[in-house]
Amino acid sequence: MLGASGRRLVGVVVALGLCVAWSVPASAATFTSHLGTVTATLTYQGTSSDPHHTTLIVTNAGRVVYRAAVSTPLCATSCVPEAAYYPNGGNPLRVVRLEPGSPDVVLGLYSGGAHCCFADLVLEPLTASRYVATTINLGDPGARLQTLDGNPFVALVTADDSFAYAFTDYAASGLPVRILRVQGHRALDVTRQYPSMIRSDASRWLAAFYAQASSHYDDSVGVMAAWAADEYLLGQRASADRFLSQQAAAGHLNSLLNPTLKAFAYVQSLETFLVQRGY
Repeated sequence: MLGASGRRLVGVVVALGLCVAWSVPASAATFTSHLGTVTATLTYQGTSSDPHHTTLIVTNAGRVVYRAAVSTPLCATSCVPEAAYYPNGGNPLRVVRLEPGSPDVVLGLYSGGAHCCFADLVLEPLTASRYVATTINLGDPGARLQTLDGNPFVALVTADDSFAYAFTDYAASGLPVRILRVQGHRALDVTRQYPSMIRSDASRWLAAFYAQASSHYDDSVGVMAAWAADEYLLGQRASADRFLSQQAAAGHLNSLLNPTLKAFAYVQSLETFLVQRGY
């Protein structure tokens, strides 16, 4: 979410060896994806923005192991199949290996509306003949599927959506990197296992902060929150706190949304926020 305004767009990462195909008629759509002996097929009627009768079928070696209407707590049956990691349109369905065992199925879903909300419907094998679904709510940033160094299985690389609006408006908020692994039908936060990715993320947020010098740091608290979160994850809390105090004294920590939340009042609020969220 880093650009001229401090935004970072989620990129596209597709696991090697993945085969996908799709066709999208005007009044109906069929998406397929397969890996090994597992094939997933998504169908719906209507348009991509207003789908009806959305159904997901998974087969393993030709045998149906899952068949159900697509539904999540996020938006019941009204979710739009759309992958945050494929923002320009394409196949929201992926068959990948998230953990040891048979391939897993990931379906990207979008609730609609501004700044909300993506979810991944993840299907994992419970037995050789049965898959079960788990919903992973991802908020506005969504997630990209990525194979990371030192692990052959695909992770969900996302960002911590709890930072949105925490100190300023959404456009000026920074969302620190968050890495999830799906294991045993649960999403586990493994961000700390990837310090090089955290350092890279921290560098981007710090660069965004310094880029705001030309505007006299008029809305800098959002990107600083993301930078501080990364530093805390790296075990650099003391040095991060010192830097925050220096910037507060220099008058560089300000919020357009909440003008009273600045300088040392902001630093205290941020430190409390980070600790409460496990940073």
